[in-house]
Amino acid sequence: MADEVTHSSLMIGEGVVFTGTIHAHGTANINGTVNGEINVSDLQIGPKGNVAGKIEAKVIDVHGLLSDNILCHDHILIHRTGSVSGQLDYSDIEIERGGQFKGNMVQHANKPGNKSQDTQTPKK
Repeated sequence: MADEVTHSSLMIGEGVVFTGTIHAHGTANINGTVNGEINVSDLQIGPKGNVAGKIEAKVIDVHGLLSDNILCHDHILIHRTGSVSGQLDYSDIEIERGGQFKGNMVQHANKPGNKSQDTQTPKK
């Protein structure tokens, strides 16, 4: 039972509209429409998913629409069917051919121990 709590997931199905705040330690799989604040470890937006608001996640995987104020601590992947717009603060980004981004991007430094390393001036 403890594993279920630490690895929780949330699914919002196609046709569902949710407005509010979501905080989850695990994965949120969105195939419907969400407007509000989302803070999760892993955000997966399906092809019919439409997410807007203040978004914070470690990993973001976009097949649908994602917009507004987005903070991705590790890796964001915008698939060929995906579209992201707004203010994006990220560590690593991957955009498949056909995927779209419109807005402002800011790349932040990776935390020590992450797979990818930032390209800042070496320490003296």
